[in-house]
Amino acid sequence: MTDRAPKSAYEIAMERLRQKDAEQGIERKPVTEEQKAAIAEIRSMYEAKLAQEEVMHQSALARTFDPAARETMADEYRRTCERLKSERDSKIERIRATTGQGS
Repeated sequence: MTDRAPKSAYEIAMERLRQKDAEQGIERKPVTEEQKAAIAEIRSMYEAKLAQEEVMHQSALARTFDPAARETMADEYRRTCERLKSERDSKIERIRATTGQGS
């Protein structure tokens, strides 16, 4: 018997994904400390933007009683949040894609 504990379903799934990536020629590069700091800064900035949007949305909803106007505001809020999240994710992906050289 081995001293290692049995692998969790998560560990098994991650091994399979790494194996699949290797078969497809996809190479995983570790994220540098500089990249981690830049990613954390971006996440923090977008978290603040999303919180600001939430406050503004709740404030606008509190002043509006028309159901159609509230629905329009909710749609705009969802679109704004999706746009901000998309921007955040694309910036993070660009950082991860850099090799840390002169980025």
